[in-house]
Amino acid sequence: MQPLHGFHHLTAITADVRKNHAFYTATLGLRLVKKSVNQDDVSAYHLFYSDGHASPGTDITFFDWPLPRERRGTHSIVRTGFRIGSEGSLRWWVAHFERVGVRTSALAERDGRLTMDFEDPEGQRLSLVVDAARPSRPWEKSPIPVAHQVHGLGPILISVPELAPTENVLVKVLGMNPVRRYTMPSASSAGESPVHVFAMSGEGAASELHVVVEPDLPPAGQGAGGVHHVAFRIPDNAYDEWNDRLRSFGIPSSGPVDRFYFRSLYFREPNGVLFEIATDGPGFTADEPLETLGERLALPPFLERRRKEIEARLQPIV
Repeated sequence: MQPLHGFHHLTAITADVRKNHAFYTATLGLRLVKKSVNQDDVSAYHLFYSDGHASPGTDITFFDWPLPRERRGTHSIVRTGFRIGSEGSLRWWVAHFERVGVRTSALAERDGRLTMDFEDPEGQRLSLVVDAARPSRPWEKSPIPVAHQVHGLGPILISVPELAPTENVLVKVLGMNPVRRYTMPSASSAGESPVHVFAMSGEGAASELHVVVEPDLPPAGQGAGGVHHVAFRIPDNAYDEWNDRLRSFGIPSSGPVDRFYFRSLYFREPNGVLFEIATDGPGFTADEPLETLGERLALPPFLERRRKEIEARLQPIV
């Protein structure tokens, strides 16, 4: 069995696509590498922000759905980490966010890494984490200097009320390794909550799923500023093997889903968090040159015949 190679992408929800685009490109300096639609709901944009080369493991994506704000709670993905290269870069970001009016937490060491928390305009919970374990592929046209650009995703934090069912799937089915434990301030009391770290193949935060146990929180309610699902990377040639593996454990899943840019398998772990296993390829250059990624509405071949209808229903982003 070929192991999971870390995160592939994370998909969240926005109810204000223009503010979302402005924040993730102008404030965070990410590249819009694919402007497409939700393949199951073509009335909604699906935007993909990534590094300069649209590398797997670097993109946060958004469904454009007119929903009220997320109701925060457990049974959910609660914070998305972005890796940066050094403490000097993190201090540059402190000054940058102050200039553009983004409120942040104080710098703090969390699980041995210097970290700063912040939120996007809709309350999406994010962090910048110093971790240079994987090289970056910067975007030369970013408003953020190359030396300080985001390297990619990780770690990602999920909340569950009970560890054992989730841990069983992470370890026995997905092949993750429990590597350590730390605590963080509780979301429901003045105390501390335990966080368990599970590692995939690879080095550093790009390969770590963090699980906080919060039995006293109510279930989260999906909405803007919340996360829809997290996806894990596999090589293209491991797809059938992973599909067979989920079936062998009797785990209900979507079965094979071809998203054109990658192939996917979707399933929920026992505490209800939606997971996806996704192939690295074919990648976002399957239908656009690298140089012009994200500049036009990209549709997979099976939706191309509906282009005029789809474009007519979408609002301009800029």
